Amino acid sequence: MEIGCDRKEEIKAFDDTRLGVQGLVDAGVEHIPKMFIRSSDELAEDLDHPRTHISLPVIDLDGLLTDQRRKIVDQVRNASEEWGFFHVVNHGIPSSLLSNMIDAVRKFNEQDIDVKKEFYSRDTSRRVRFNSNYDLFQSERADWRDTLSVSMLRSDHIDPNELPAICRDEALEFIEQIGKIGDTLFELLSEALGLKPNHLNSIECHKGRTLVCHYYPACPEPELAMGVTKHTDNTFLTVLVEDETGGLQVLHDNQWVDVQPIPGSLVVNIGDLLQIVSNDKFKSNVHRVLPSKVPRISVIGFFAGRVAPPARLYGPIKELLSEENPAKYKEVLVSEYVAGFFTKPLHEKPSPKDYRL
Repeated sequence: MEIGCDRKEEIKAFDDTRLGVQGLVDAGVEHIPKMFIRSSDELAEDLDHPRTHISLPVIDLDGLLTDQRRKIVDQVRNASEEWGFFHVVNHGIPSSLLSNMIDAVRKFNEQDIDVKKEFYSRDTSRRVRFNSNYDLFQSERADWRDTLSVSMLRSDHIDPNELPAICRDEALEFIEQIGKIGDTLFELLSEALGLKPNHLNSIECHKGRTLVCHYYPACPEPELAMGVTKHTDNTFLTVLVEDETGGLQVLHDNQWVDVQPIPGSLVVNIGDLLQIVSNDKFKSNVHRVLPSKVPRISVIGFFAGRVAPPARLYGPIKELLSEENPAKYKEVLVSEYVAGFFTKPLHEKPSPKDYRL
């Protein structure tokens, strides 16, 4: 995609500040810069997908170790097939940790700018980095968002000293707890596919994690901007905690559904790779985030599968296939799929259809 000279200069000047979108807010901008403004075609597209007030499924994990488990598995199956998204409550992660993590991300983004600048980088080999829009130099338009990310794609080991001091303790605990709930969710998803509980974990779907902390500064013209462009996730599973602001939307039956925040809950969604290995049984659904006139924070755990050597290929699970249900996808190398994500703008990232037989 060719980017005009004016835009190149604008995004380079923005990136060179190393301050992110919050830097614009701190400078007192009253109108969003041109590089963030949605095109007339994009704005018109919203008319084709009206908003609706139906709610995302809510699954209560209380009773998971009792005779309620079968009911919970059925709920997970239905939500994964029909929505690709669901809330979970009573998941075992203390609400205090979730709120502390949200607060820690807020403190990181609102702290002294010189400290934030130390973490600003576009080097994808750097495990801990802060920047605005990973695809800033490829996309047609920038999203109104800053991001702190911690990559554990190749190793789960994290040197605490690599993490920003202001959110270090909370991030380490959050990473541990999200890993545990990820294991539980993969067990439920395995059972929902009619497999043994350990199946998805045994093929290392729970590996290759990334922690992503999004901060959406207050936007002076939210109707003209986007927090996250519409997309599906290039992972097996995504687990998210958000503050009370709202703004996450899921496309369901050709309508945008506002995901209403539930205090203490987690939002879970199916990623592209789980759609592939489930042979379309589960759905990786389109979603986006709208900015608002107040800041918004979300903290996300992504599970991408095994990226570290030796390489693992993922294709439709053989136990799910039959003459009536043949494989719909060729095998995918996770490292290749992830690399495609980082080298293209978000709206052009790889998708399951690229691997259809």
